[in-house]
Amino acid sequence: MILKPSALLLALAALAPQTALSQQAANCATRDKVVARLAQSYGETRQSVGLGANNAMVEVFASAESGTWTITVTTPRGLTCLVASGQAFETLAEALPASGSDT
Repeated sequence: MILKPSALLLALAALAPQTALSQQAANCATRDKVVARLAQSYGETRQSVGLGANNAMVEVFASAESGTWTITVTTPRGLTCLVASGQAFETLAEALPASGSDT
């Protein structure tokens, strides 16, 4: 089963508050600091954004040059937490099947 990006973002957002709160001290800061760090240290820029549970903003940052990626969740109060990160990021331009389609 292939999840659409929006479904993936919602799934991550549902898990993010628990993960973020458990590691808040080490993985959270104001959004401007997190975005600056991702840009300066990893060359990552925002690739996608979505609204998750409790009005949390879920963002995917990535670098086409290095292939690194990071998923963040920002609370309505502006606290941004790192949820996941990795390597081998690729932008896909493939057509997804229509909702309810078996193909």
